[in-house]
Amino acid sequence: MRTAFINTITELARKDKDIFLLTGDLGFSFFENFKKEFPDRFFNIGVAEANMVGIAAGLTLSGKKVFIYSIVPFATMRCFEQIRNDICYQNLDVKIIGVGGGLCYGSAGMTHYSIEDIAIMRSLPNMTVICPGDPTEVKLSVRSSLNYKAPIYIRLGKGNEPKVHSNLKNFSIGKGIIINNGKDITIISTGNILYNAKRASDLLKSKNISIRLISMHTIKPIDKDLVIKAVRETKAIFTIEEHSLIGGLGSVVSEIIAEEGANICFKRIALSDAYPRDIGSQEYLRMRLGLSVDNIVRNILRKYKSIQKYNAN
Repeated sequence: MRTAFINTITELARKDKDIFLLTGDLGFSFFENFKKEFPDRFFNIGVAEANMVGIAAGLTLSGKKVFIYSIVPFATMRCFEQIRNDICYQNLDVKIIGVGGGLCYGSAGMTHYSIEDIAIMRSLPNMTVICPGDPTEVKLSVRSSLNYKAPIYIRLGKGNEPKVHSNLKNFSIGKGIIINNGKDITIISTGNILYNAKRASDLLKSKNISIRLISMHTIKPIDKDLVIKAVRETKAIFTIEEHSLIGGLGSVVSEIIAEEGANICFKRIALSDAYPRDIGSQEYLRMRLGLSVDNIVRNILRKYKSIQKYNAN
């Protein structure tokens, strides 16, 4: 996902001299080509993320199109007040790129995990929140963001996340993507857990369960119509996210279901409301914390079989 981001912004910067990229002491062996090609439009602000946000706001008020880049906790939580006051209050066209969503920095420990960021950023008025599911969605998110004149937070994975989309033509901020259609279960996924959601949906289909898989790349504004359509056309809805159970995708979808007064089986699959104590690779942590493919399948089957049994009685 990081590679998709830098390749896309480099391509866009060749066509638009107003694009600026700021980073907080990151991107070594990563931003060198951008820096070499656009030395007057790349700034490493150092370990001073709050200042980076202020500089981005000033550049934007001067007519520039600014992207700021850092590890998720440092791009969102360390400078939350500046994002609130300098960017969102003034509704400035600044794009905040957070790398390492969820458990990507597994070996770095809790300080580098990002399990609260979606909840925090979606609480801000004027903020748009995008969590691309694969490199293709990253590329299209960055491209679309240039024409979306508002503060945007784009949450990326860290490494070589696999492609889920082989050919994605229609992409719009605020509109979810139906990857597979089905009538029994709807799985709504956001962010870099999408590949696991896709693998889980394939396993469930092999058990003769009709699965609708949705990539909900935009958390705010969410595609409410697509959620309501799933409520009306399928028997159960499961949300999957590499984020806290509180305040993320599952919370948004549950709000829609509650306000619609819908009677449907619904379950959130996410990280529990606790700081992970484990350290290790992202896949190891997913296995330990309930987000591996096998864990997702077991969780869905357990819930789905219980409602089938209840309906049969």
